[in-house]
Amino acid sequence: MRRAAAAIAAAALVVVATASSDAAAPRPRIVVKPIPFGSARLAETRAYANRHYGVDSWRLVHPHVIVEHYTASDSFASAYATFASNASNLGELPGVCAHFVVDRDGTIYRLVPPNIICRHTVGLNYTAIGIEHVGTSDAQILSDKRQLDASLRLTLWLMSRYGIQLRNVIGHNESLTSPYHRELDPAWRCQTHGDWARADMRIYRGALARRARRYGVPLGPPARPVDWGC
Repeated sequence: MRRAAAAIAAAALVVVATASSDAAAPRPRIVVKPIPFGSARLAETRAYANRHYGVDSWRLVHPHVIVEHYTASDSFASAYATFASNASNLGELPGVCAHFVVDRDGTIYRLVPPNIICRHTVGLNYTAIGIEHVGTSDAQILSDKRQLDASLRLTLWLMSRYGIQLRNVIGHNESLTSPYHRELDPAWRCQTHGDWARADMRIYRGALARRARRYGVPLGPPARPVDWGC
């Protein structure tokens, strides 16, 4: 347990060190509220990454993708409880989680340091930061000024921190068109979710692009969705 705590603390220090360097986008206020992630869950994460990606590590190194989700619930407390429970999902451990949750009032919570793999998007967890939004639809979040503003500030800051291009800020429903999609289990290869469909992500990315130009954050080339035959 002490070893796991030390590993998570070291990961968090890397995040702090990264955040202290110069960046075009300002860092939003983030409330750190970690979910339990002890040695057993780290070991489960490492085994999961090995099975599904051929990555023998629980560490998220050089993230290339940001995936937007919604919780399908009405409170941060229920989302936190789900992620903290580490309950089996699709018959496997670890349980699902997200690095960040954006609440309805605009509060941004960090549940897991973004250099630890979180299980939020099949095929992309090895290289993706997951952002959950408390809510039950894309439209609800897009129409909530405080929540959307906080989400855009967080996403832009992460883009700036990690050099992630606009085309790689995607909704969960777009996961199967990402060039970074990788899934070794044939039964899981075409699995995705309905949250943050492409039409709504076009609106989100449009707002994100306008904000990125304001702060001089590079957007990168246009998206070229990949057809994985799903």
